[in-house]
Amino acid sequence: MSHTVDEYPAPAAMVEVELEKKQQPIINYVEEKKLYASLQEEAYEENGVTDNPDLVPTDAELRGPNKLRRVSDNIPWAAFLIAIVELAERFSFYGTTAVFQNFIQRPLPPGSRTGAGGANGVSGALGLGTQAATGISQFNQFWIYLIPLFGAYVADTKLGRFKTICWAVLVALIGHIIMIISSIPTVIIHPNQALGCFIIALIIMGVGTGGFKANISPLVAEQYKVEHLAIRNLPSGERVIIDPAQTNARIYLYFYLMINIGALVGQIGMTYSEKYVGFWLAYSLPTVMFLLCPIVLWFGKDRYVTSPPKGSVVADAMHVIRIAAKGHWSLNFRKMARTMEWDKARPSNVLAASNGEKPAWLVYDDQFVDEVQRALKACQVFLFYPLYWLSYNQLNNNLTSQAATMTTNGVPNDVINNLDPLFLIIGIPICDYLIYPALRRAGINFSPLKRIFAGFLTAALAMVWAAVIQLYIYRDSECGKYANGPKCAPVSLNVWVQSGSYILIALSEIFASVSGLEFAFMMAPKRMRSMIMALFLFMSALSSAIGEAFNPLAADPLLVWNYASAAIISGVAGFAFWWCFKGLDSQQDEMNEVGKGHRVDDDVPTH
Repeated sequence: MSHTVDEYPAPAAMVEVELEKKQQPIINYVEEKKLYASLQEEAYEENGVTDNPDLVPTDAELRGPNKLRRVSDNIPWAAFLIAIVELAERFSFYGTTAVFQNFIQRPLPPGSRTGAGGANGVSGALGLGTQAATGISQFNQFWIYLIPLFGAYVADTKLGRFKTICWAVLVALIGHIIMIISSIPTVIIHPNQALGCFIIALIIMGVGTGGFKANISPLVAEQYKVEHLAIRNLPSGERVIIDPAQTNARIYLYFYLMINIGALVGQIGMTYSEKYVGFWLAYSLPTVMFLLCPIVLWFGKDRYVTSPPKGSVVADAMHVIRIAAKGHWSLNFRKMARTMEWDKARPSNVLAASNGEKPAWLVYDDQFVDEVQRALKACQVFLFYPLYWLSYNQLNNNLTSQAATMTTNGVPNDVINNLDPLFLIIGIPICDYLIYPALRRAGINFSPLKRIFAGFLTAALAMVWAAVIQLYIYRDSECGKYANGPKCAPVSLNVWVQSGSYILIALSEIFASVSGLEFAFMMAPKRMRSMIMALFLFMSALSSAIGEAFNPLAADPLLVWNYASAAIISGVAGFAFWWCFKGLDSQQDEMNEVGKGHRVDDDVPTH
């Protein structure tokens, strides 16, 4: 049986915006449902899903032998504007962090007051060594992915995503200015002063970056307002299913593409600036580029779909989890999640258990219980990501140091890691236009969970490649297993043999990182999208903390074990991930529809 559009609500983002304009709160579910219905036609018309009276596909059209092909919808222009903001921010972030390893690890070249190494030297400033450089880089990674939890709380409860992003940009700009001060000639020649200034800049920039990262990813996906599967007739006459999940996947693919365009240009430009001019230029140019962020945000402020803050929902979620888990608490998190009794947390059952007396904290509805259940499943998926990021984080420090021990032929050692964003820029359109459509035509559902599994395995292969290269470096170096020593000449091995590691890591990002962003957005309750995204980003912070435990391996003569350990961990984690979640993969369509209007108890009070 087909359903008409009137049975399905318009997206929550439109309702929130409309209510904000009218300056009236949602009093109850009936009122909310009326507003949903009044905006439904507008939502589908704006996104082009209007040319068939029976918009929602039947079971036969979804799963039968003659099932219709699923396709992505068009991406709204507002999403591209936000992606430009992300491009500028990532240019500034990766442009500065690209030169951190040399800035911290290597000493000032003889006679230099800027840190520039010139054509035949390696740039440097503080001279603290490999382990200190890796440790500070790991701290920076931990900090910038811890702060999103705070940024998400502020956005979801106080300011809303757009305003939080604007304030975060201002804070990050202050950090950029202090970073420039740490590198000017009169400061850089005093390592202790430069280090103090540098650490202060890292902390302030981390606050800005964290507030930005938690909110920019949900904001870009919210620009697409259709939430349900719908039928469309293509110009060729073919009937297809417009799939919001595939549309969100494309949005995040191109969002990630913009991230890596910014990263590529920023990293290449700043490594050459560092090498031939000095660190002051390598920190100044990203700051200038960062000024594009407030300009684009201001230009599009009337074009963006934004969500107003809804007050604290973390407490609501904790009440739901507490009731559902009562009697099932266990250190075995997976077992506990499987046995939790979610029906007990539904408002009707809570009222029955309290003899009809409504507790003061009962401000959620049945739909919110379903959304929290789905979000908890997503959080279980996230728990594997710290083990994936252990491999990815090698790009930011150890692979850069490895390049410095090889023949570079005048290429800065910290420019090689730009192969990663370069291959991403090439690989994302190939996946979008060739690989993913070919798999769909072949009837292969390369779902987010399958892509994440593939990402873990390709990351493991990247680390195997790096371990083999390190073996050859130790074999050929005049210093043996101490090839990073300051008096050791580079080995004859050409630095471009590292390409294999970067290609595999880039492929793993397309599979695991992009799919993680998509999964976090799709699984999050509407009122908790920033918080769930922050939890996903926090997995990178945990990975950096775990990475600190491996820091003793990040030096000669143990670097082979460093890469081998990361490979083993990523590979084992990948297979464990699939074993845990292969059942969840078959429920993807059902989970995508949770929280989109399929309500039973219309009379349940809501906030």
